[in-house]
Amino acid sequence: MDIVDFVVEGAAGISPLEGEMATKWPEGVAAREAPTFFVHDRVSRQDVPTPSVARGDISPSRGEITGAFAIVAETAADIASREALLDRAMGPKRRKKSSEKLRRGRRPSEGLAFVARDASGTVAGTVRLWDVVLGEGGTAALLLGPLAVDPALKNAGIGSALMHHAVAEAARLGHAAILLVGDAPYYERFGFSAAKTGPLAMPGPYERHRLLALELVEGALDGAQGTLKAAGRKLKAQRLPLAA
Repeated sequence: MDIVDFVVEGAAGISPLEGEMATKWPEGVAAREAPTFFVHDRVSRQDVPTPSVARGDISPSRGEITGAFAIVAETAADIASREALLDRAMGPKRRKKSSEKLRRGRRPSEGLAFVARDASGTVAGTVRLWDVVLGEGGTAALLLGPLAVDPALKNAGIGSALMHHAVAEAARLGHAAILLVGDAPYYERFGFSAAKTGPLAMPGPYERHRLLALELVEGALDGAQGTLKAAGRKLKAQRLPLAA
């Protein structure tokens, strides 16, 4: 069982929990969009996730869980804050990863881009899922990433909250499988493994043992093989202003 409580939002801005755990979401955030999940005020001395600044992955570390965060759909207004967060968490080399080749020039899968906001409405974490196909004309799937949390908020449980929400929404929307490149010891807790990724490959350098998958539909990856290819919606080209 996860350390952090994940609570499905009932009324906008109000946690359905009772007593001291109940939290009212700041009006400025609730006015924009009602949170889907809360990470409630709580303190724990158990092992909790900590962001790895080098890769933006999450690895276990000892610490406290404090603060309140909401997991909500990403909006266009979040893009600049999201990019700045990714630079802080993952560094400038993040754009050279093999996963980036599948994201470049594409939009995230419909309804599958999320951010975590803190009590002030600031973007504290991000995760996106992207449409891919497994091999030429192969099975449709999702590629998750990047998952990143502000390095200043190492022990708030945000990465775990984002993962739970992303997987649940992907299943709700009818997707059959999710792949990612990450550390198995962390992602195994969400059901990911390398059991069915041996015949698959990323379009560029990567560590094969870190290519993991989760079937949302049993048997979805049976017989899947080949190199992952981008299949998502393309970004619209921006029109440049005409010279006077």
